[in-house]
Amino acid sequence: MKSITLGSTGITTPQNAFGALPVQRVDMQTAVKLLRGAYEGGMTFFDTARAYSDSEEKLGKAFQGIRDKIYISSKTMAKTPEKFWEDLDTTLKNLRTDHLDIHQFHCVTQCYKPGDGTGMYEAMLEAKKQGKVRHIGITAHLIDVAEEIVESGLYETLQFPFSYLSTDREIRLVQNAEKAGMGFIAMKGLAGGLLTNSEACMAFMQQYPVLPIWGIQRETELEQWLSFFERDAVMTEEIAAFIEKDRASLMGDFCRGCGYCMPCTVGIQINNCARMSQLIRRAPSQNFLSEEWQGLMGKIEKCIDCGACKAKCPYGLDTPALLRKNLADYRQILAGEVEIG
Repeated sequence: MKSITLGSTGITTPQNAFGALPVQRVDMQTAVKLLRGAYEGGMTFFDTARAYSDSEEKLGKAFQGIRDKIYISSKTMAKTPEKFWEDLDTTLKNLRTDHLDIHQFHCVTQCYKPGDGTGMYEAMLEAKKQGKVRHIGITAHLIDVAEEIVESGLYETLQFPFSYLSTDREIRLVQNAEKAGMGFIAMKGLAGGLLTNSEACMAFMQQYPVLPIWGIQRETELEQWLSFFERDAVMTEEIAAFIEKDRASLMGDFCRGCGYCMPCTVGIQINNCARMSQLIRRAPSQNFLSEEWQGLMGKIEKCIDCGACKAKCPYGLDTPALLRKNLADYRQILAGEVEIG
């Protein structure tokens, strides 16, 4: 397993890191076991966020006593300096630490800059001056915003979705970040769970100067990623062909299942229903053809086009149109008009 240094931060870590969003879905004992297991298996970089319910608390418990042996990044979705400081104090308390290795503005729709009137960048600089934050980072989902962030030269790290479904423009973003001396943290390496071949995902990542953070909530998932400390994932002709086939079937507008659009005003389970066409072809189909799922998909007909989900989608998707497209495809599958085998 090769190591990577995140831009000019000096943070050097194996190119195989832990994304702690999913540990909010498991109990404390399970989370601590996973996190300690990841550290003992070779991982040294752990990414969490104030928005991930109790994820920070679980990291705090897991790494008590070994804080100096790992790197922790967290995030704030604050929109005011007052909320920024409140979040930072809570984060440090939850993590049982006096500093963050990287603190990031979370899922931004603008590039915070000095003098922009928000006071946000100034708050981050002050936190760094006080030693509570060692490096300043930012996360985005919109490519235009991410490109502006790289061009600004204001941030030490950028976290952005990156997987083998990424476009040439997104690959250029990685390259430009490297030229700017900015570390690139790759989230959504499994495209919201649609990519299931860990070998292919890791082989792709290792071609680029990025740090992938894999979302982990099960021991079997952890074992998969830790196995790459024992063997390299190599981009063979076979893996390259597999990736090209996968790209052909998945490229375009698709839901990553991030859930930022939720909750729906009429109860549609958007984060799964809007990607049913992909899910039903990439998992045992009977799981999605049950009466329960037929009922959940049927709720799409209740969509009132309020626009709330569309406005909140960090990828800029036309979510109502995507839901209806998935419902039409689903009903064709139910009727036997479309082959999914």
